[in-house]
Amino acid sequence: MTTEFILPDIGEGIVECELLEWLVQEGDRIAEDQPVAEVMTDKAVVQIPAMHDGIVEKLHYQKGDIAKVHEPLFAMRVEGNATSTEQTAEKAQETQNIEANTETPQAAPAATNGGAIIDFILPDIGEGIVECELVEWLVAEGDVVAEDQPVADVMTDKALVQIPAKDAGTVVKLYYAKGEIAKVHEPLYAIQAEGTATPAAVKAEAPATTASAPQKPENETPVRQGKALASPAVRRLAREANIDIAKVPGTGKKGRVMKEDIKAFLAGDSASTAATQAAPVTAAAPVSGGTRVEPIRGVKAAMAKQMTDSVFTIPHFSVSEEIEMDALIALRQQLKPQFEKQEVKLTFMPIFIKAMSMALKQFPIINAQVNDDCTEVTYFDDHNIGMAVDSKIGLLVPNIKQVQNKSLFEVAQEVNRIVEQARAGRLGQDDLKGGTISISNIGVLGGTTATPVINKPESAIVALGKMQRLPRFDENDNVKAVNIMTVSWSGDHRIIDGATMVRFNNLWKSYLENPYLLLAEMK
Repeated sequence: MTTEFILPDIGEGIVECELLEWLVQEGDRIAEDQPVAEVMTDKAVVQIPAMHDGIVEKLHYQKGDIAKVHEPLFAMRVEGNATSTEQTAEKAQETQNIEANTETPQAAPAATNGGAIIDFILPDIGEGIVECELVEWLVAEGDVVAEDQPVADVMTDKALVQIPAKDAGTVVKLYYAKGEIAKVHEPLYAIQAEGTATPAAVKAEAPATTASAPQKPENETPVRQGKALASPAVRRLAREANIDIAKVPGTGKKGRVMKEDIKAFLAGDSASTAATQAAPVTAAAPVSGGTRVEPIRGVKAAMAKQMTDSVFTIPHFSVSEEIEMDALIALRQQLKPQFEKQEVKLTFMPIFIKAMSMALKQFPIINAQVNDDCTEVTYFDDHNIGMAVDSKIGLLVPNIKQVQNKSLFEVAQEVNRIVEQARAGRLGQDDLKGGTISISNIGVLGGTTATPVINKPESAIVALGKMQRLPRFDENDNVKAVNIMTVSWSGDHRIIDGATMVRFNNLWKSYLENPYLLLAEMK
C-alpha cells in the first residue's frame, strides 16, 4: 500500500525549503535511512533520509520547487509491515469510535462533519533522534488547544523538548501514556480541527443508546479526569515545590490549575504535615530484601553510551596541577558589582572559560579532534567551550560558542543563560552540539581531584576541584595560607603528548594566577 513521506522539521523555525536535487527516481527501490533528496533552507543544505524500505512511486516536487514542512514530499510503497498510513487510519477509526461513545459504526462520520480527525505526527526533534520518552502531557483528552500551544514534554537522549500544537482544535486521543516511548514520524495525538463538530456534540448526536446514561446535576462540581490542566509556568512551579500537580484541585476554567492553586495546596499541605506530626506515629515494620529495576533512558542512556565509547576508543592520559586562587578571588570581587548592575552574575567559571580560550590560541592541538581511524586531525578556529551541568534530566554538556570572539561579560551572560535553561531542562539542541573542549566542575559537590572522561569526539577535558585554604611556603620559606584549587586534565594521547598538555596547562594557570595579565592580553 502507498504511503506519503511527510517532510519533517529540519531546523528551528524553518517552515519551507528549496528542493535542490532528487537522489532517487520514481520506481527506485530504497532502503531505510538512504538519502532521497537534498533541500536547502535559509541556513544550510540538508539531506533527507528515507524512513522505510520500499519503492518510490511519486516525487511531489521538481528541482527548484519550494517544499513545505509537514506536507508530503514523496510517495512510496512500503515493504514489510503495515504502513504508517494504515496505522494512522486505524488510530483515527479507533478515536472516532471512542469519541462517539457507542458501538454503532454509523456514529463515527458525525465526528468528522466539516473536517476529519487529524493525527499529529511527531516531527524530527533533533539530528538522528528517532524516539523519545513522553515525560508529561500538558493537555488532556477533550481540551481545546490553540495553534503553537505546548501539548507535551518529551525527553530525547540530549534534552527535554516541548512539543507545540500544529493546529487549533479539540484533543480527542492521546496515543501514549507518561513514561512510554514515542516514535518520530508516528502519531502522537489526534485532534479535531477548529470549526468542526466537537466530541461533545458528536456524543449528543449519537444514537439513543447513550440517552439513558445518568445525567449530572447542573450544580455538580466537575471532576478532572486524566492529566492536570496547567500552563508550563505553573507546572514548573509545582515541580520546584516537589508537588504532584495531578493532586492539586484546579479553580480555573475546566479545572485548570493556577498559580494560586499551587500556593493554596502548599499551605494546606503544611497544615496537614503539622497535624500529622502531632498525631502518634506507629513505626512501620522494616522492609529488606527487595529490589527495584528502572530502565535507562533519555539523557542517562546517551551518557552511558557516550562514555563507554569514549573510554574504549580514546587512549586517555591525565595531568593534575594546583592553582593559587587568591589573585583571582580579588579580581572577581572587584568586577562583581559592575556585572550585577547589568543583572549578570559573575562566577569563576566565565573567567576559567575565557582564560582557556586565550591559552588555546597558542596550543591549537588541544582544541583539535581526530577521526575514528586516526588518519586526520581537524583544527577548529572556534573555541566552543563546554561545561558539564547537573541538570534535572541528567548530566548535560552545553557549550559556549566562539569564546575567542567574546568579552568576559559576554561569556558570563552565556554561562548564566545556559545554567538557567539546563536546570529547567530547556536547553536547545544548538547549545549541546559542536563543542571542542570541556570543563567539569566537581568542586561544587566537594570533589578535589578526578580522572574525567573525554567528551568524544573532543580531545581534552579538565575537572575543577573544590577550593581549599592550605598552608604553603612563600619565596622566603615562610608558611602562608593560600586558596588552592586542584585541576585534573584528561587528554587524547593519539594527538596530545604529556609535555604539550603540561605546557598548555601552565599557560592557562598563569592567566588565572595573574589575572591582570589575562585582562591585558584580552581582546
